[in-house]
Amino acid sequence: MSRNKRGLARGIDVKGLDALLPGVRPEAAAAGQQVEQVPVDRIRPNPYQPRRQFDPDALAELVESVRQHGIVQPLLLRPEGDGYRLVAGERRWRAAQAAGLETVPAVVREFSDVEMMEIALVENLQREDLNPIEEAQGYRMLCEELGLTQEQVSQRVGKSRSHIANLMRLLSLPDDLRRLVAEGKLSTGHAKVLLSVPSPVEMRRLAAEVLSEGLTVRQLEQRVAGGGKAPRRRPGASRQPAPEPEVQDLIDRLQRALNTRVALRGRGPRGQIVIEYYSWDDLERILARLESPAAASF
Repeated sequence: MSRNKRGLARGIDVKGLDALLPGVRPEAAAAGQQVEQVPVDRIRPNPYQPRRQFDPDALAELVESVRQHGIVQPLLLRPEGDGYRLVAGERRWRAAQAAGLETVPAVVREFSDVEMMEIALVENLQREDLNPIEEAQGYRMLCEELGLTQEQVSQRVGKSRSHIANLMRLLSLPDDLRRLVAEGKLSTGHAKVLLSVPSPVEMRRLAAEVLSEGLTVRQLEQRVAGGGKAPRRRPGASRQPAPEPEVQDLIDRLQRALNTRVALRGRGPRGQIVIEYYSWDDLERILARLESPAAASF
């Protein structure tokens, strides 16, 4: 990562946009920030915008507010060619278009691509209305494009590292299951359980059962763990005797706690715990669970 990227990454704390650009508000002109009226049709959207779905009802309410009161908080733009590139404020810009405004108030400043990306991502990730997939994609972009660790992302957006790691795992789902999560048809809890299933075909079968039968997360966990039945053998694997009931209970508890397949190997009081993981993100998620205070009660 370049020196400029590192410097910017260190410069933004959990206050997000307010910390990066204090005073970017309607009263900003008095603080030395010039607010100007910019033609709506000369503004182009931010390519780093993590939001892909805009709630039509919430947008309609904002459009009505804009018609009555105008744009209260200025947009943040950078000059680009014969127009402007939107840095922050896409909902306001869309509402202004729908309300028929010709101009909008804006603070225009020079920003690098890296700055524009981080401002857009941090501003949106601090909101509560991104769907889980949009949020996860935003975190991944901060990690991949800016070279941040999950801990650094946690500091910038004010969310826990485990929250970020768990959401980023959702991006390992097949595309069709990611869409179901984005649309709210599958909860993040259901999705996390499905991620412990190694076969995409089996994932889809179980997801279909969740939708058709209305399974709770707990019920889905029980089906993934075998529902009291002996687990299926993999091709070529030797047949193992069924574990004793008290051992199976321990296995079930571990699988519920870690949301992945677990095996106990050994005899008597000594042995090994084998924990399966299916990606590096999955391994990070499991480690985060093991490091959490709740792990002491496994």
